[in-house]
Amino acid sequence: MAIYSIRDLEKLTGIKAHTIRIWEQRYKLVIPARTETNIRYYTDENLRLLFNVALLNRYGYKISKLAKMTPDEIAAKVAEISETNSSPNAQVDALTLAMIDLDESAFDRVFSAYSWEHGFEKTILELVYPFLDKLNVLWLTRSVSPAHEKFITNLIRRKLLVAIDKEPTPVPGEGARFILYLPEGESQELTLLFLHYLLRSRRQKVVYLGIGVSLDDLRDACQPFKPDYVVSILQNPLARQSIQQYVEQASKIAGKGEVLLSGAQMFINDVKLPKNARRLDGLPGTQRFLNDLVAQQKSAEN
Repeated sequence: MAIYSIRDLEKLTGIKAHTIRIWEQRYKLVIPARTETNIRYYTDENLRLLFNVALLNRYGYKISKLAKMTPDEIAAKVAEISETNSSPNAQVDALTLAMIDLDESAFDRVFSAYSWEHGFEKTILELVYPFLDKLNVLWLTRSVSPAHEKFITNLIRRKLLVAIDKEPTPVPGEGARFILYLPEGESQELTLLFLHYLLRSRRQKVVYLGIGVSLDDLRDACQPFKPDYVVSILQNPLARQSIQQYVEQASKIAGKGEVLLSGAQMFINDVKLPKNARRLDGLPGTQRFLNDLVAQQKSAEN
């Protein structure tokens, strides 16, 4: 059983600690447990109840009324609202609860409902990325455990792989040629997988090398495939060389192809880009690049 401080509850639910204390003192709503040394702490049940109370409160239910309801009655009201409301904020809260409970079926319900209504691409952009932003804050503040983080990211990874596999392989002569990879020590695989999906859904050819790719491995892929574009993310510092040296070497390996790079290291370092390298401003910059590329390809066909 996980235990939480009141500050953990604040970070997870977005409800101020002061408000939680008022609800506890005035309405006996969320009662903490205590250690043998009288230190207050909260359980998964407290967290789940607080999430549900906060959601109903946003939808007009008064705290005084909620305090008179049982946890099961509150959960039933939340289920009714969740079935009819697909707003990103409510669904991000639902994903957070699914993560805390290690509940795969709850994750599937939220993800599938949003995807059915909005499509896969918007589900990742409007639901998953805001959730991952929240998860990053929770991870940095140690409000969630590595087990929770691994559980939910693996579920998202599976959804991305299934979506990629559903897209037809481009026919010969169709689309540009992309190599996607992450260098050793880089961990942005979900973003790279989403980029794989974006490219496949736009009928581009992709060789996906994945994570932990050395420059020698990249060379072995570039020589036979001869990519138009080599794409990577440099979020973390490199262990054995400067970002400048790495970019120069990767650009030489790409040959006539263009190297497209994003990530924090491309902005916090004063990197002088080779002629065949370009800096992309994160996911928005990558989307703009793809939109321009597809527009150029359609114009060339006409």
